[in-house]
Amino acid sequence: MGFSKLGLSDSILKAIEQQGYSEPSPIQTQAIPAILKGKDVMAAAQTGTGKTAGFTLPILEILSKGSLTKSNQVRTLILTPTRELAAQVSDSVTTYGKHFPLKSGVVFGGVKINPQMRKLRGGVDILVATPGRLLDLYSQNAVKFDSLEIVVFDEADRMLDMGFIHDIKRILKILPPKKQTLMFSATFSNDIRVLAKSLVNNPVEISVTPRNSTVKAVKQWIHPVDKSKKQALLTHLIQEHSWYQVLVFSRTKHGANRIATQLEKKKISATAIHGNKSQGARTRALADFKNAKVNVLVATDIAARGIDIDQLPHVVNFDLPHVPEDYVHRIGRTGRAGSKGEAISLVSADEAKQLFDIERLIQNKLDRVMVEGFVPEHNLPESGKKILPLKIKKPKKNKSRNKPRYGKNSNSQENKSNNKKGFWGGKPSKKSVRKTT
Repeated sequence: MGFSKLGLSDSILKAIEQQGYSEPSPIQTQAIPAILKGKDVMAAAQTGTGKTAGFTLPILEILSKGSLTKSNQVRTLILTPTRELAAQVSDSVTTYGKHFPLKSGVVFGGVKINPQMRKLRGGVDILVATPGRLLDLYSQNAVKFDSLEIVVFDEADRMLDMGFIHDIKRILKILPPKKQTLMFSATFSNDIRVLAKSLVNNPVEISVTPRNSTVKAVKQWIHPVDKSKKQALLTHLIQEHSWYQVLVFSRTKHGANRIATQLEKKKISATAIHGNKSQGARTRALADFKNAKVNVLVATDIAARGIDIDQLPHVVNFDLPHVPEDYVHRIGRTGRAGSKGEAISLVSADEAKQLFDIERLIQNKLDRVMVEGFVPEHNLPESGKKILPLKIKKPKKNKSRNKPRYGKNSNSQENKSNNKKGFWGGKPSKKSVRKTT
């Protein structure tokens, strides 16, 4: 089935053809007709399957047939969890909507708010935003939603996992009750599915891949290694196999910096990307990685959200994630669009629990490959012969009565974790209060 059979106009078809696409992906085939019919949609699809175009194409089609936006008004709101993903979605809107007179904009924290306010004065048909910065703009009367027709939650599972539930609830209260709601996500846990259904009205559910499964095009294995030898093993693998483009995941921002610095000392071009980096630095690092000016990009899970690189050959888990679903997100960066990829995890004995949780989630035992010279002194325990499904724990109710407070960088979850007292944790304790002049 070609795009012409999905109900899209010639202007959009022309933009699609100019990008070199001729056949829609499975998620696009199912989502586009449902959205054009005005249905609420709840879609689960792996990253790299074309889900962004799956909602931007029909939204552009719908908006092109209506009246253009008015001052400070927004006709479609697309919410994303990170700045990188917001920029990526905004690029997709610009690319496919270039033959329409529609106006679009993107707003997120980490940059000055005044230029964003000026952009919104004339109104935008499509606004891509992170939750915190959107609330900042709304509190300053820079954006209004009287003309809102569609709201999209992109990477909905990640937004909820990152603790944006309070932001989302506040945003929903300021949006008109009558609107079309679309939720797109890589995976949906049972608890997230229940919450998502409370946000949409009689949604069309779409799933183009088994929940919590990993891409078949990605070859996965682990290298057991002592924790102290991980850095040396990573360097060895890159040099031994002449890897030219590697995305390395670190659990912490400090760890990401350390890994990149050590690789640079070994004459391997590397850079780190995480929440403490300025938006300009993050954008430059990602551009250098995409353009092969840098061989290794070391990222935290949050900063890596939105990284979209065609034919990325290698993903390395320097640290295993605490949340097993994050493993699925991480390795979904490779093996895209029909290309093959490799996902390698460096696993030490103290990460056995995380490994077993991942294997139960994906229902597959990962091959263990010993590397000569790096055989661990501390043996990694073997998982059971029969891999039982991972039990889903119900989230605990938040007993805190303190309302979240918003500021300049309120959309940054990593900033939240670093500011548990004061700005993000409600009222600061008396000990933490400092006098300022």
